[in-house]
Amino acid sequence: MANVLKQYFPVIRTREEVLSDISENEGLRELYRSWQEDRQNEFLDFCTGIKGVKILYDSFFKEVMDPDSAPERLEELLSLILEQTVKILTVLPNDSTRIADESSLVVMDIVIELADHSIANVEVQKLGYMFPGQRSACYSADLLLRQYKRVKSAKGKSFSYRDIKKVYTIIFYEHSPKEFRSCPDHYIHHAAQSTDTGVRIDLLQEYVFIPLDIFRAILHNKGIRNKLEAWLTFLCVDSPELIEQLIREYPQFKQYYEEIYTLCRNVEKVMGMFSKELQQLDRNTVQYMIDEMQDELDAKLKELQESEEKLEEQKEKLEAQQGKLEEQQGKLEEQQNTISKQNAQLLEKDAALQASQDEIRRLKALLGETVQNEKRKTE
Repeated sequence: MANVLKQYFPVIRTREEVLSDISENEGLRELYRSWQEDRQNEFLDFCTGIKGVKILYDSFFKEVMDPDSAPERLEELLSLILEQTVKILTVLPNDSTRIADESSLVVMDIVIELADHSIANVEVQKLGYMFPGQRSACYSADLLLRQYKRVKSAKGKSFSYRDIKKVYTIIFYEHSPKEFRSCPDHYIHHAAQSTDTGVRIDLLQEYVFIPLDIFRAILHNKGIRNKLEAWLTFLCVDSPELIEQLIREYPQFKQYYEEIYTLCRNVEKVMGMFSKELQQLDRNTVQYMIDEMQDELDAKLKELQESEEKLEEQKEKLEAQQGKLEEQQGKLEEQQNTISKQNAQLLEKDAALQASQDEIRRLKALLGETVQNEKRKTE
């Protein structure tokens, strides 16, 4: 099969050349052997142009989208996402106390201050399950608090809450949460707080959610339709055919891929970057498995508690029914005693009646004899 990307990027090396560099360096050999076979193949595939590089890996993203050395690239992407002109003022360091220190399947995150002093946090999450809306809200609140502390410290007594600017939380999902599946025709979702009356209050916190798996499905059906979709294709597609379409329709991306494949010629550096990504993914995968098992245990515990509650309810119902049965049994015994007494009374009455009938028959017989005797006397 022809190597489509090598036709556009002659700097791409062959599999044999990459493996030769690895075999000649003992450290690289050991590192390569430490990877699983599928990871080895993944590395060789993007180095040799069989597949595109996963741009959203933290190291690769920051290499080609570095806001310090090439701010115009991230500025253009954010301008398209936020639907306004964005100018990056500076890149902010991650606070050591930041919520982002929690374990999650983070692929990449970057915090920047824009020219109007608003703050944007760009996050890439591998599994949306680990980054629900509640967590997005916490990240946004964290950004707001960081800005508040920094501005208040700088302003001192002249500080005013009107000095606080917007904070944007922009989340790319490689595998989106189930909530987004209800909107399969939309790959970007803007959210902001608002009143129910239409009164405009600047509540500062805004969000953008971009489910890339949904975008890829739309891309497959409709192709690249605008500049934002071109950027998203660059970020999340590794198909050589789609990359070829992208650089034909939007030639600016050819330069970015050129930089990536030039970087890939430095096998030692790229292996270090790739290994760093794998280590992070492995740690996060373990944490995800722990979280998933904890969720499963919590679900089982909840089911057990619900079962115990149902059993307790059934026990109470059975005890209540037993009480009713015992009460009914008591009533039945009373009724049986009453019937027994009535039967005894009936037997007594029957005996008295029988005695009366016997007496009547005796008297009748006596009367008959008396009448016969009187007749005989008269004759």
